[in-house]
Amino acid sequence: MFFNLPTLLTWARIVAIPLIVGVFYLDMQGPTRNLIATVLFIVVALTDWADGYLARKLNQTSSFGAFLDPVADKFLVSASLLILVQLGRVGALVALVIIGREIAISALREWMAHIGASRSVAVHMLGKVKTVVQMVAIPFLLFDGMLFGAIDTRHWGTLLIWAAAVLTIWSMIYYLQKALPEIRAKAR
Repeated sequence: MFFNLPTLLTWARIVAIPLIVGVFYLDMQGPTRNLIATVLFIVVALTDWADGYLARKLNQTSSFGAFLDPVADKFLVSASLLILVQLGRVGALVALVIIGREIAISALREWMAHIGASRSVAVHMLGKVKTVVQMVAIPFLLFDGMLFGAIDTRHWGTLLIWAAAVLTIWSMIYYLQKALPEIRAKAR
């Protein structure tokens, strides 16, 4: 199931990442670059919802798709955060917290699967809320301007990315607390 429709959407998300980053290296006006990157990010982020929906609807779920989907999400968020750090729109500390958590929780989930306890670190609502807040903050920060003449996206994006960083730490603590009993039991 490497190339069914849901998995192709996930692959498209990965392939689109260099396009989003590359927009900032094109010779064009800043607001135009920001708009193109924002639209690309939103379209690509929506494929995350679409691939899961289609996998369930078409009964095309697969282990490979379950593996690739979060990897694509982490690449998309990490690449976007790195570009935003380079542009001075996100602090390196916020990016480090978010990216570091993704690496730590991925490693934790791999370890928990290895010891047969992956259910204890299954995706929780807190992690989903963190993802939603990130996925709203990032396009606001990519846009970096006034939306509809009334919404300062840099201001709101900054507030949201800090909220995402707090949720990131909170969700990491939650997952570690859920995993700790299993880890202690296996360490004996």
